[in-house]
Amino acid sequence: MKKNKLTLFIFIALIAGIALGYILNVNSINVYNQNILNADAKVKSIEVSIAKTTDTTTAIYTQLKADKKAAAKIKKENEGIREKKLEFFTLLSDIFLRLIKMIVAPLVFTTLVVGVAKVGDIKAVGRIGGKTLGWFLTMSLMSLVLGMILVNLFEPGKHMKLSLPDHLVDTGIQKAAMSVKDFIAHVFPKSIAESMATNEILQIVVFSLFFGVATAAIGDMGQIVIKAFDAIAHVILKMTGYVMNFAPLAVFGAMTAIIAKQGLSVLNTYAIFIGEFYFGLAILWGLLIFLGFLVLKKRIFRLVNDMKEPAVLAFSTASSEAAYPKTMLLLERFGCKDKIVSFVLPLGYSFNLDGSMMYMTFASLFIAQAYGIHLGFEQQISMLLILMLTSKGIAGVPRASLVVIAGTIASFNIPEAGLALLIGIDPLLDMGRSATNVVGNSIATAVVSKWEGELKDVQEA
Repeated sequence: MKKNKLTLFIFIALIAGIALGYILNVNSINVYNQNILNADAKVKSIEVSIAKTTDTTTAIYTQLKADKKAAAKIKKENEGIREKKLEFFTLLSDIFLRLIKMIVAPLVFTTLVVGVAKVGDIKAVGRIGGKTLGWFLTMSLMSLVLGMILVNLFEPGKHMKLSLPDHLVDTGIQKAAMSVKDFIAHVFPKSIAESMATNEILQIVVFSLFFGVATAAIGDMGQIVIKAFDAIAHVILKMTGYVMNFAPLAVFGAMTAIIAKQGLSVLNTYAIFIGEFYFGLAILWGLLIFLGFLVLKKRIFRLVNDMKEPAVLAFSTASSEAAYPKTMLLLERFGCKDKIVSFVLPLGYSFNLDGSMMYMTFASLFIAQAYGIHLGFEQQISMLLILMLTSKGIAGVPRASLVVIAGTIASFNIPEAGLALLIGIDPLLDMGRSATNVVGNSIATAVVSKWEGELKDVQEA
């Protein structure tokens, strides 16, 4: 009953946030949005003119620099005013997300150590890990291929006829360098304290695996550690229950702020892209549920129903991390053994972001279409494989999807400035990606539990 009430309150907060955000946008924020857009367009236009000017000693060049500085100042001032007016609402979501981040790292560490130590056998850990990564790679490939098929079918870049940003415009998105060094830096921790401080989940997973196996290896002495960590994990889960009571306020604040900033006019401009992308996510959900059904049978429908609350939470806050503690609790309540949940779920947050994977091929080829750049089948397959590799090495990177896309499209001579077409609507798209990531990881955890014979038959309450 309590679970249903919280889900209801989150949904009400979502609707209320959209309504209030729209009212604020129309009556208060839109004027600042317009000033920001005008100033931004002027800055980009001036940047192009500056780049084309060969003589930097002329009065025209000096004037262009002065005009750019003035326009940038206007943009910054209006952004400051807008943020100030929405500060209360952004604080609501920021406080909640900070509390969640406070919980996630110690929760992953304690539960994974206990889970691995309980498994005990290093061969069993390897077996579970192999099955988990096999599922993750298959789902990632499926998501990337689906995005590629749909964007070729719909061709939104051709049909939308958007005003293209100049090749010289700087989007502010740093490219993801696909190097072995960067990959290792995001996988293997040099300090567990630093990894926990920065919420580098994959690094915490690596340390926890070593710690858990070592705990099991020392025999009876390790039981003391297991009992202590198990108790700490239960304390943190109790804390999670307290924090989740603030979820409706966080959802209300996040939705109010995003709708107030974006308005509904952006839906008109990008209606085709947004509609086709969310249609793609619906197909992806269908495929995930179908594949889950092959393993879990009818229980897959109960699992998806149980995941409503974390999915709505991830959607509303545009953060799958916000839903991690609740997802973990609900999976264990569904019947998954804690040792499987604590192993598979944190790995999924680095390796199994199905919604984000589909977006990467969809968005990359959309930008190519917008610029009229034709990529053959072989080139698209090459892009897909590059995205498959680079996306696995950037766990914890802010705006990870855009970062990966920036690095990938540059390899195919697609203007990076094309990212400017997506930056404005990325928060709206990130909401759908985050909810999909939660559902995908939930299904993966249940499937691996079933394969391991560790999925209990739990009667519905």
